[in-house]
Amino acid sequence: MGLCEGCHAGCCRSFAIPLTGADILRMERDLNASFWDFACRWADPKGIIARKYAPHFHFADEPETPFVISLMHEESQHFTGTSKCQHLVEGAPDAEHACGQSHCGIYESRPAACRVFPTKLNTTSELVVVYSVPERGRVSDSPIYDLCPRQWEPSDVDSLTMLPDLVVAKYEMSFFHSVAAIWNRDPQAWDVFPEFLHVVYANRIIDEATEAAAQEEAEGPSTIPMVPLDDVRRTRAA
Repeated sequence: MGLCEGCHAGCCRSFAIPLTGADILRMERDLNASFWDFACRWADPKGIIARKYAPHFHFADEPETPFVISLMHEESQHFTGTSKCQHLVEGAPDAEHACGQSHCGIYESRPAACRVFPTKLNTTSELVVVYSVPERGRVSDSPIYDLCPRQWEPSDVDSLTMLPDLVVAKYEMSFFHSVAAIWNRDPQAWDVFPEFLHVVYANRIIDEATEAAAQEEAEGPSTIPMVPLDDVRRTRAA
């Protein structure tokens, strides 16, 4: 975990972590959990959570509100009035660590946004760029929202795994933008959303004949399975 060892995990307290559909299905499988156990929708009218990275979704109950699908937060056990990712395992404050030592409780199954922090691809997607991390993640006097004790350096990043992690993260978020575009054509109820995701992602694997037929119909390569929302409604009613 490198620079993260012994940290109080200010990043896991400061940020709403956006999810991709792949993140959601992986966590459901790995954690034997339901979508409703870990995912939520965060209203994001100013785009502060999406940051031109994650897509906005709209829902029938609040059609004008843009939401980002994210990990849930919960109140900290040790720092009253502050929140944290529900999967952060907190350590109690002690004489040496005033904010305690904390760690991710789902490290191997963590979302792509967590895996690639604090890096990005360069313009050609061939190199990993380590970006500057601000001193604090929230506008607050609480030291619990302080971020990394020093700036990350290239030597802090795994040169073998980070580039493929970034490439996968970029692809999956691009795909999730396409999923959002389909959903937002006819926004449905929030409680239908997980079923919609399952239908879409179940159709990512096709045979050659189906792929050829799809290309012929679209006169070009298909970027996402076109799943009618009616199919989701029928699944829900079944």
